[in-house]
Amino acid sequence: MNTTIKNLMETNLLQRITHDPNICHGKPCIRGLRYPVEFLLELLSAGMTIEEILADYDDLEGEDILAAVCFVDR
Repeated sequence: MNTTIKNLMETNLLQRITHDPNICHGKPCIRGLRYPVEFLLELLSAGMTIEEILADYDDLEGEDILAAVCFVDR
């Protein structure tokens, strides 16, 4: 994949990560929701699939999970 396109995709995904001192003590969260990035990563590391997470947390979107992974990878 072209590096420029990859960087644009990652930038778009990372815009889903928010920091608000009034939400989850300022931890990086998904779209201002009370889902810290670390929580989603814990679910993935415990073996849950993206589909399972989305089924359990219906206000999340697939891109939210990808954003959490991109956030850690940066």
